[in-house]
Amino acid sequence: MREAYFDNARVLLIFLVVFGHVIQPYTSDSAALNTLYMWIYTFHMPAFILIAGFFAKGSGTKRYIATLIKKLLIPYVIFQLIYTGYYFMIGKADWQASLVHPQWSLWFLLSLFSWHILLIVFKRWPAPLGLLISIQIGLIAGYIGDIGHTLSLSRTLVFFPFFLIGYWLTKHQLMQLKHIQVKVAALIVMTTVAIAIALAPEFNSGWLLASKSYATLGEPTFGGVARLLIYITSAIMVVSVLAWVPRRRFPITELGVRTLYVYVLHGFIIQFLRVTDISVAQFHGPMDVAIYVSFSALIVYILSSKPIRTLTKPLIEVQMYHFRKAIHSITKNESRSPT
Repeated sequence: MREAYFDNARVLLIFLVVFGHVIQPYTSDSAALNTLYMWIYTFHMPAFILIAGFFAKGSGTKRYIATLIKKLLIPYVIFQLIYTGYYFMIGKADWQASLVHPQWSLWFLLSLFSWHILLIVFKRWPAPLGLLISIQIGLIAGYIGDIGHTLSLSRTLVFFPFFLIGYWLTKHQLMQLKHIQVKVAALIVMTTVAIAIALAPEFNSGWLLASKSYATLGEPTFGGVARLLIYITSAIMVVSVLAWVPRRRFPITELGVRTLYVYVLHGFIIQFLRVTDISVAQFHGPMDVAIYVSFSALIVYILSSKPIRTLTKPLIEVQMYHFRKAIHSITKNESRSPT
């Protein structure tokens, strides 16, 4: 039986991914909403990446790499093309027709494949050494202006330490987070970080997205120090949030198996909203937050539903037998056609 703890974590994190994207256009209208947005971004992708690393134990074999190509690279290419066409249709201003510039959230598929490949080398080294080198690479990457969105290289290098930590973690170590002392400390940490974000003057969210150089973020000299502080903050936030993920099974726990569907598909909804009048609506208060929460949960539920999975499974999971069956049917009919 699947471990409920990990599926619960995935459900929570994919909800926060969607919720963060839903509220982003409104963060300029409210300091509180902007604080919530930034607070979520301190941990939600690092935690997602850490869990992905935890389940990368078989990485390195030829068969494993072939599976990664099927599960990550082929869906990336398919949805890169689909999103490119979709963005053109809805009039999205900054759409790009290129396989090397991931469309919006598709960067994760490309980076996830790259992290697995990097792991082939890094897992040969002692954990502390590999982690230290990966952090140094992440810090140095920000000083190189040419590293950015292309092939998701910046995010790949910056977020890799979290993937590596996940790979080296054991289930026993993760369960140590469930002790009451850790959970109490976690509440203090999460509250402190929220207050610090609220008081931070003009903090640029680009630091948390990990896709821009230090010069672009306005700190060409001491950007490495800033990123190191963000690494530390994100690490303690990931620990704090995972400490509060429940271990028991809930009705929504099973949605944790389907997070890839939500991740890949929710961009169609979010980007449509952003190019319509809805995306420029004003934020009015706490009731709007409740609406955003409900709407985000609805997106997660719908995109996890059986009809959506049935419709998109051949593309997302690249189940080639559907295509082989269609081709076989065509060739069979052609062979029976009169000459």
